Amino acid sequence: MRYLPALLMIIFFVQSCTEKKEITSVDTKTTKMKQRFQWTSVKAAQPSFVITLPGELKPYEQVSIYPKMKGFVRKIYVDRGSYVHKGQLLAQLEAPEIGAQFAARTSSSSTMYQKFLFSKQSYQRLKDASRKNGAVAAIELERAYAQYLGDSAAYRSSRSEASASGELQNYLRITAPFTGIITGRFVSEGALVGDNGVQGEPLFQLSQENRLRLVVAIPEKQTQALVAGTKASFTLVDYPGKTFTATLSRNSGALDMRTKSLVAEFDIDNAGKALRSGQYAKVSVQLQRQQATLWAPATSVVQSQAGVFIIKNESNKTVRIPVQIGVTKDTLMEVFGNLNAGDLILLKGSEEVKEGTMIER
Repeated sequence: MRYLPALLMIIFFVQSCTEKKEITSVDTKTTKMKQRFQWTSVKAAQPSFVITLPGELKPYEQVSIYPKMKGFVRKIYVDRGSYVHKGQLLAQLEAPEIGAQFAARTSSSSTMYQKFLFSKQSYQRLKDASRKNGAVAAIELERAYAQYLGDSAAYRSSRSEASASGELQNYLRITAPFTGIITGRFVSEGALVGDNGVQGEPLFQLSQENRLRLVVAIPEKQTQALVAGTKASFTLVDYPGKTFTATLSRNSGALDMRTKSLVAEFDIDNAGKALRSGQYAKVSVQLQRQQATLWAPATSVVQSQAGVFIIKNESNKTVRIPVQIGVTKDTLMEVFGNLNAGDLILLKGSEEVKEGTMIER
């Protein structure tokens, strides 16, 4: 029994140490939880931002030139790379039957003209003679007038046919519809072109290169920020270290059904012909939303297999709010979801924070 007090003191000391260790452990966990639950607020802002997209330089105008009628290529005056002016003769076709048809219709028109003149003179003479009573029967005057009208109509018809045949003659001359460069030549002299010739094959391809279009596809979520006067800068592989600038000229006005993007075009003056159509460009477009949008720290946005979300403080409980991501500017990220400016959100989001976790104040 004399050892009983000493035994009780040892048990009491061990129990005290255990309880102290447990309290210290709980305090440490609580401290760690408080450190993890750091809060910040959602902000509404309307900053300008830059997005970088691929683009392509295209001719301001481009056309494939087809023959309007069947014929043989008699002479070609240009080749690939030729610089041509509007109205310049590119090629001459040959169709002997068209020439013969034109000559026949011109001759027929001359014959009809002579008949018209004769019936006109006859009617005029009878009309003058009819001024004397009984000199000309009324039926004769009416017959002469009808003949005059008929010959007049026949002459006008033949003249129209001759004119149309003459237009066909002009179709044998292939001319440039605008000033540009011949970027493709697809036939040779002596080839039969037209209906029974090279099916679906153009004679030439003509491109306007002194002015170009920079074509860029703007993603759907940035289309509302694309406004008149939007600026863009771009670089080309052919010109390392050099940056070109352009201003928005037009956009498609509707989203492309396949890519869900808006096609924007920037006109570029290329009078010196330093640039070439077909080049790919790295384009930086300066944008700004027309209305303020919501922004949150990039660390607050959790991107996981379960989706993209932000953890919000709602009545001292954690709630996962699904969001869509816009653009990133510095350390902030544009977000779209069931959020309002001023809402408290977790500064450093994590999948480990469960839905409905109580928040210690």
